[in-house]
Amino acid sequence: MANLLDVRNLHVSYRGRKGDNPVVKGISFSLGQERLGIVGESGSGKSTIGRALLKLLPTANITAERMQFGETNLLTCREKEMLQVRGRRMSMILQDPKFSLNPVHRVGDQVAEAYRIHSGASRGAAKQRTLEMLEAVQIRDPERVFSLYPHEVSGGMGQRVMIAMMLIPEPELIIADEPTSALDVTVRMQVLKILNDLVISKGIGLIMISHDLNLVRNFCDRVLVMRSGEFVEERQARDLKNAEHPYTRGLLAAQPHIGGDRRPLPVLSRSQTIKVATVEGTP
Repeated sequence: MANLLDVRNLHVSYRGRKGDNPVVKGISFSLGQERLGIVGESGSGKSTIGRALLKLLPTANITAERMQFGETNLLTCREKEMLQVRGRRMSMILQDPKFSLNPVHRVGDQVAEAYRIHSGASRGAAKQRTLEMLEAVQIRDPERVFSLYPHEVSGGMGQRVMIAMMLIPEPELIIADEPTSALDVTVRMQVLKILNDLVISKGIGLIMISHDLNLVRNFCDRVLVMRSGEFVEERQARDLKNAEHPYTRGLLAAQPHIGGDRRPLPVLSRSQTIKVATVEGTP
């Protein structure tokens, strides 16, 4: 499988009063036309990786030995060149559509604008393409939804609109940052099916950023486990249950299970040691 993305020794830090504060510490990974999961606790640096690839961290210091996206060297890209990468070739789906959609514009117009910017299409052609994409993400009445404002759509429909907006330029790589965490279980499965079908039919690469191990284990091909800015383990998703690193095993053990006894779940400490905390309401 040819690499779509190749990252080597990526560091991201922010300048503080007492010097640089590292957030991502020398990570390396590659991605082909597959579904790659990046998991870890909040604050581990998962989202920072996605934003660093798109150069959406203007106050951060980003260094790497290699950050190659197809034929494009992202390290040497100037902002003008990055405008041709963002959206058109690499898109990012964020967690909550309410913070990504402009509340004063109709959702259809926003999707159509994204297409016009990257394709130069006319208004009529952009609208027609938008209606096709809304239908592709399983919105039943595209004409009606096109005319709605963001506050008039549900969370699940808003997320589908965002997926349509990110996919309409037909990118080579999608970075999905917690795209289903705000959705109920039924809508979550529908959104994941849409992403999965698009990966298979379009042959694109997908990075799924999540704290949900069950999600990435069942959805992704490979999983990278991240802790405090570093990758601690890589596994095939189907083999995640056989993880060797104490942190990965701790994450797996900390997941609640339906049924069984009500013993307290283990809680990860700041060290490698797994500690058990008293959980209110448990015996």
